[in-house]
Amino acid sequence: MALKLIVGLGNPGTRYAKTRHNVGFMVADQLAQRWHSDYRSGRGPYVYARDGSRNAILGKPSTYMNNSGEAVRHLMDYYGVAMTDTMVIFDELDIPFNQLRVRKAGGAGTHRGIRSVIQHLGSEDFPRLRIGIGGNQGPKPAEVYVLEAFDTAETKLLPEVIERAADAVEDWLDYGIDHTMNRFNQTNQTDDVAIKEDS
Repeated sequence: MALKLIVGLGNPGTRYAKTRHNVGFMVADQLAQRWHSDYRSGRGPYVYARDGSRNAILGKPSTYMNNSGEAVRHLMDYYGVAMTDTMVIFDELDIPFNQLRVRKAGGAGTHRGIRSVIQHLGSEDFPRLRIGIGGNQGPKPAEVYVLEAFDTAETKLLPEVIERAADAVEDWLDYGIDHTMNRFNQTNQTDDVAIKEDS
Protein backbone atom coordinates (compact mmCIF):
# COMPACT_ATOMS: atom_id res chain seq x y z
CA MET A 1 0.00 0.00 0.00
CA ALA A 2 1.46 3.34 -1.09
CA LEU A 3 2.32 5.86 1.59
CA LYS A 4 -0.29 8.62 1.83
CA LEU A 5 0.23 12.19 3.02
CA ILE A 6 -2.40 14.44 4.61
CA VAL A 7 -1.54 18.09 5.24
CA GLY A 8 -3.85 20.41 7.16
CA LEU A 9 -3.28 24.10 6.50
CA GLY A 10 -3.40 26.88 9.09
CA ASN A 11 -1.37 29.45 10.97
CA PRO A 12 0.85 28.40 13.90
CA GLY A 13 0.49 29.82 17.41
CA THR A 14 -2.28 30.27 19.96
CA ARG A 15 -3.35 33.60 18.46
CA TYR A 16 -4.78 31.83 15.40
CA ALA A 17 -5.73 28.47 16.89
CA LYS A 18 -9.52 28.99 16.92
CA THR A 19 -9.87 31.09 13.79
CA ARG A 20 -11.70 30.15 10.60
CA HIS A 21 -8.44 29.99 8.67
CA ASN A 22 -7.26 27.13 10.91
CA VAL A 23 -9.88 24.46 10.23
CA GLY A 24 -7.25 22.49 8.31
CA PHE A 25 -5.19 22.28 11.49
CA MET A 26 -8.32 21.33 13.44
CA VAL A 27 -9.02 18.36 11.17
CA ALA A 28 -5.37 17.27 11.33
CA ASP A 29 -5.52 17.41 15.14
CA GLN A 30 -8.72 15.37 15.14
CA LEU A 31 -7.04 12.70 13.03
CA ALA A 32 -3.95 12.64 15.26
CA GLN A 33 -6.22 12.17 18.27
CA ARG A 34 -8.11 9.32 16.59
CA TRP A 35 -4.85 7.64 15.69
CA HIS A 36 -3.34 8.14 19.16
CA SER A 37 -0.35 9.68 17.43
CA ASP A 38 1.73 12.57 18.78
CA TYR A 39 3.26 15.24 16.57
CA ARG A 40 7.01 15.39 16.17
CA SER A 41 9.24 18.04 14.63
CA GLY A 42 10.05 17.29 11.01
CA ARG A 43 13.18 17.79 8.95
CA GLY A 44 11.47 20.71 7.25
CA PRO A 45 9.08 23.51 8.33
CA TYR A 46 6.36 21.27 9.78
CA VAL A 47 5.34 18.88 12.50
CA TYR A 48 4.14 15.40 11.62
CA ALA A 49 2.43 12.31 13.00
CA ARG A 50 2.02 8.80 11.62
CA ASP A 51 -0.71 6.19 11.36
CA GLY A 52 1.04 2.89 10.82
CA SER A 53 -2.15 0.91 10.24
CA ARG A 54 -3.04 3.04 7.21
CA ASN A 55 0.54 3.83 6.17
CA ALA A 56 -0.15 7.55 6.37
CA ILE A 57 1.77 10.69 7.33
CA LEU A 58 -0.09 13.64 8.83
CA GLY A 59 1.53 17.07 8.58
CA LYS A 60 0.98 20.65 9.75
CA PRO A 61 3.19 23.44 8.38
CA SER A 62 5.03 25.53 10.95
CA THR A 63 5.19 28.43 8.49
CA TYR A 64 2.37 30.92 8.15
CA MET A 65 -0.42 30.09 5.73
CA ASN A 66 1.00 32.04 2.79
CA ASN A 67 4.12 29.82 2.76
CA SER A 68 2.37 26.47 3.20
CA GLY A 69 3.75 25.07 -0.03
CA GLU A 70 7.27 24.84 1.36
CA ALA A 71 6.16 22.27 3.96
CA VAL A 72 4.01 20.28 1.52
CA ARG A 73 6.86 20.06 -0.99
CA HIS A 74 9.38 19.00 1.67
CA LEU A 75 7.07 16.33 3.08
CA MET A 76 6.35 14.88 -0.36
CA ASP A 77 10.03 14.82 -1.31
CA TYR A 78 11.33 13.53 2.03
CA TYR A 79 8.85 10.66 2.24
CA GLY A 80 8.59 10.01 -1.49
CA VAL A 81 4.83 10.54 -1.68
CA ALA A 82 3.15 10.90 -5.06
CA MET A 83 1.03 13.96 -5.77
CA THR A 84 -2.11 11.85 -6.19
CA ASP A 85 -1.44 10.38 -2.72
CA THR A 86 -1.26 13.82 -1.08
CA MET A 87 -4.45 15.30 0.44
CA VAL A 88 -4.48 18.99 1.44
CA ILE A 89 -7.14 20.22 3.89
CA PHE A 90 -8.07 23.89 4.05
CA ASP A 91 -10.80 26.47 4.64
CA GLU A 92 -12.88 27.75 1.74
CA LEU A 93 -14.58 31.14 1.90
CA ASP A 94 -16.63 30.47 -1.25
CA ILE A 95 -18.38 27.47 0.34
CA PRO A 96 -21.02 28.01 3.07
CA PHE A 97 -20.12 27.03 6.60
CA ASN A 98 -20.77 23.34 7.46
CA GLN A 99 -20.37 22.12 3.87
CA LEU A 100 -17.47 20.06 2.50
CA ARG A 101 -16.03 19.59 -0.97
CA VAL A 102 -13.66 16.79 -1.93
CA ARG A 103 -11.89 17.25 -5.27
CA LYS A 104 -9.11 15.57 -7.23
CA ALA A 105 -7.57 18.84 -8.41
CA GLY A 106 -8.30 22.52 -8.93
CA GLY A 107 -7.03 26.06 -8.78
CA ALA A 108 -6.24 28.21 -5.77
CA GLY A 109 -9.01 30.77 -6.10
CA THR A 110 -8.32 33.44 -3.49
CA HIS A 111 -6.68 31.04 -1.02
CA ARG A 112 -3.06 32.09 -0.56
CA GLY A 113 -2.07 28.89 1.19
CA ILE A 114 -3.20 26.79 -1.77
CA ARG A 115 -1.58 29.27 -4.12
CA SER A 116 1.70 28.59 -2.32
CA VAL A 117 1.19 24.82 -2.54
CA ILE A 118 0.52 25.00 -6.27
CA GLN A 119 3.59 27.19 -6.80
CA HIS A 120 5.88 24.78 -4.91
CA LEU A 121 4.43 21.66 -6.55
CA GLY A 122 4.20 23.16 -10.01
CA SER A 123 0.79 21.55 -10.42
CA GLU A 124 -2.86 21.79 -9.35
CA ASP A 125 -3.31 18.01 -9.59
CA PHE A 126 -3.47 16.99 -5.95
CA PRO A 127 -6.52 15.90 -3.92
CA ARG A 128 -8.00 18.44 -1.55
CA LEU A 129 -10.69 18.69 1.10
CA ARG A 130 -12.25 22.15 1.25
CA ILE A 131 -14.13 23.06 4.40
CA GLY A 132 -16.71 25.81 4.02
CA ILE A 133 -16.39 28.87 6.25
CA GLY A 134 -18.49 31.30 4.20
CA GLY A 135 -21.91 32.81 4.75
CA ASN A 136 -21.49 35.34 7.55
CA GLN A 137 -18.80 37.60 6.15
CA GLY A 138 -20.97 40.62 5.44
CA PRO A 139 -18.93 43.71 4.51
CA LYS A 140 -15.77 42.51 6.25
CA PRO A 141 -12.66 42.08 4.11
CA ALA A 142 -11.78 38.43 3.58
CA GLU A 143 -8.39 38.81 5.27
CA VAL A 144 -10.16 40.02 8.42
CA TYR A 145 -13.00 37.50 8.37
CA VAL A 146 -10.83 34.40 8.00
CA LEU A 147 -8.68 35.40 10.98
CA GLU A 148 -11.66 35.78 13.31
CA ALA A 149 -12.98 33.09 15.64
CA PHE A 150 -16.15 31.26 14.67
CA ASP A 151 -19.35 32.87 15.93
CA THR A 152 -21.54 31.26 18.59
CA ALA A 153 -23.81 29.36 16.21
CA GLU A 154 -20.86 28.10 14.16
CA THR A 155 -18.98 27.05 17.28
CA LYS A 156 -21.84 24.76 18.27
CA LEU A 157 -21.72 22.97 14.91
CA LEU A 158 -17.96 23.04 14.46
CA PRO A 159 -17.17 19.73 16.24
CA GLU A 160 -19.57 17.93 13.87
CA VAL A 161 -17.97 19.61 10.86
CA ILE A 162 -14.48 18.59 12.00
CA GLU A 163 -15.60 15.01 12.69
CA ARG A 164 -17.20 14.74 9.27
CA ALA A 165 -14.11 16.13 7.59
CA ALA A 166 -11.91 13.64 9.45
CA ASP A 167 -14.27 10.87 8.32
CA ALA A 168 -13.78 12.03 4.73
CA VAL A 169 -9.99 11.84 5.04
CA GLU A 170 -10.13 8.34 6.50
CA ASP A 171 -12.52 7.29 3.74
CA TRP A 172 -10.00 8.58 1.18
CA LEU A 173 -7.23 6.60 2.87
CA ASP A 174 -9.28 3.42 2.94
CA TYR A 175 -11.19 3.56 -0.35
CA GLY A 176 -9.71 6.23 -2.64
CA ILE A 177 -10.75 9.61 -4.00
CA ASP A 178 -13.67 8.50 -6.20
CA HIS A 179 -15.38 6.70 -3.32
CA THR A 180 -14.86 9.70 -1.04
CA MET A 181 -16.24 12.15 -3.59
CA ASN A 182 -19.30 9.98 -4.15
CA ARG A 183 -19.92 9.62 -0.44
CA PHE A 184 -19.20 13.13 0.82
CA ASN A 185 -20.01 15.44 -2.10
CA GLN A 186 -23.76 14.99 -1.80
CA THR A 187 -26.62 16.15 0.36
CA ASN A 188 -27.43 13.81 3.23
CA GLN A 189 -30.64 14.87 4.92
CA THR A 190 -30.02 12.60 7.89
CA ASP A 191 -26.86 14.47 8.87
CA ASP A 192 -26.83 17.65 10.92
CA VAL A 193 -23.87 18.73 8.81
CA ALA A 194 -24.96 19.59 5.29
CA ILE A 195 -22.76 18.12 2.57
CA LYS A 196 -23.70 19.31 -0.90
CA GLU A 197 -22.57 18.30 -4.34
CA ASP A 198 -19.78 20.37 -5.84
CA SER A 199 -20.84 22.67 -8.63
